[in-house]
Amino acid sequence: MMKNINVKTDKITFFHMFYMFLFGCLFGWIVEFIWSLGKRHMFYNHSAFVLGPFDIVYGFAALMLTIILNRFKKCNNFIIFIVSFVAGTVLEYAASFGMEKLLGMVAWNYSSKFMHINGRVCLVYSLFWGILGIIWVRLAMPRVLKIIDKIDIKAGTKFMKIMLCFLAFDGILTLAAVDRAKKYEEGIPPSNIVDKCFDKYFGVDYLNNMYNNRWKKID
Repeated sequence: MMKNINVKTDKITFFHMFYMFLFGCLFGWIVEFIWSLGKRHMFYNHSAFVLGPFDIVYGFAALMLTIILNRFKKCNNFIIFIVSFVAGTVLEYAASFGMEKLLGMVAWNYSSKFMHINGRVCLVYSLFWGILGIIWVRLAMPRVLKIIDKIDIKAGTKFMKIMLCFLAFDGILTLAAVDRAKKYEEGIPPSNIVDKCFDKYFGVDYLNNMYNNRWKKID
């Protein structure tokens, strides 16, 4: 039987949201790493950013489920399932569309799955989102929030500010690396030392490993 855990407050602050996002990023990276290692016997980075283990799709999923489902935590499981089903489907579609437009690559394609929408979402994974919502509300979210509430506010806030700056830099660096990789594939030689560094450290092979061997240009 699922048992709720009380936390200090029902209010989700920005402090909570940041650490929930960070938890999702790191947890998702670990899950994908173990999955790839077990299934393919190979190491895949699975980070959305070129620096650090940050699977931001999982991060936004944890953040979204927390913000949306926190207000439904006293509802029955059917309501939570429906809300999570819809919210998760929208997030997955938006993430797929955003990666295609910003990064120029397709991270997943559900075209072969039953009842898919443009290959971005499908019924079976939307059902998983619904089930995940119940597990998140009843088991995971209260435990993670309880851990976050134990973080020293002063030290935690300083760390949060540092990490926000780092993630912003990491995001910009990633977009620059993707842009350079596209030019490399078009046969455009490096024009400066920065381009050479991108080719050497964050080139096509590096990005292909990050994006699960699905790096490819979108026509």
